[in-house]
Amino acid sequence: MNHAMKIVRSAPTLTLVAVLSAGWCSRVAQGSERLTSGAARALEPVGFLVRTNYHGWADSILVSNGRVEAVIVPAVGRVMQFRFAGEEEGPFWENREMDGKAPDPESKDWGNFGGDKAWPAPQSDWPKMTPRAWPPPVAFDSRPNEARVDGFEVKLTSAVDPHYGIRVRREIKLDLDRPVMTVATTYEKVSGRPLQVGVWVITQLKDPLAACASLPEFERFREGYYRQSDELPPNLRIENGLLLLTRDPKASHKVGTDAGALFWVGKEAVLRIDSPREVFGEYPDEGCSAEIYTNPDPLAYVELEMLGPLSKMVVGDRITRTSNYTLFRRREVDPDLEVRRLLIQ
Repeated sequence: MNHAMKIVRSAPTLTLVAVLSAGWCSRVAQGSERLTSGAARALEPVGFLVRTNYHGWADSILVSNGRVEAVIVPAVGRVMQFRFAGEEEGPFWENREMDGKAPDPESKDWGNFGGDKAWPAPQSDWPKMTPRAWPPPVAFDSRPNEARVDGFEVKLTSAVDPHYGIRVRREIKLDLDRPVMTVATTYEKVSGRPLQVGVWVITQLKDPLAACASLPEFERFREGYYRQSDELPPNLRIENGLLLLTRDPKASHKVGTDAGALFWVGKEAVLRIDSPREVFGEYPDEGCSAEIYTNPDPLAYVELEMLGPLSKMVVGDRITRTSNYTLFRRREVDPDLEVRRLLIQ
């Protein structure tokens, strides 16, 4: 992509590496509104990409299309935030107690940084593949990633996991004109024996007013969901094809579905995550393609999780799963009505 200019600012925490690239520069025509004088037109949003120190992680990356922006932290291998442009807060949950810390692959405790990441599915295979059932396999979760910027696309590459023999590549980009982030997650089988595995993308989000799954017309599960915890969320309900629940502050809960879209509804914004279910293919967790986990206090977050079908991988194979994240402003008072409005757009 052709960069119109490059700027370096003197502030130590911010270096602008690409701005006003073709297709992302301000445009004065093409549908912009006339001012009362008729001589000037409204400017469209400007896109940019900067390298910055984000909460103690040097060489993090902020990319914006002028409508929304994403923060990528290669040091912990995560997309840490996705928010409206220029705002400090967004829907992704971040663990401020972990700010600036490096992941520790030798730790017996999970480094719960927050943000968006990818693990190998199914989780039930971890004890068979690694020396431990928990924390997650090290290269998927506990080692820094290499980052490369290609125009306004950020590409993360993990180390090869010593037990799975898989390298993870994630390509993160923003739509030119819409509040949409696309993340393509690819697993490359580099070494080791054949195995069956699927892409599993986990997005940690702040305590919502509601977390929802849009269920297909012909559901795989008789009750509309597959229970993955001892107890169901106390206020889980299904109404006209929509599963809704809220976080229980006292206990963790998890349910799986055969949905292709999940929703997080906050006080001022809605996040929609789309990763359409494939018609054919064996899915993990008794056939789940989308799952919702809720965490108890004191860490008040939920997880929206999208899963791809399982694939038998040998050295040289690649599998990819793509998720689209769309951010909306709230318009309806009722979270149920808010999600239904977005489903018919």
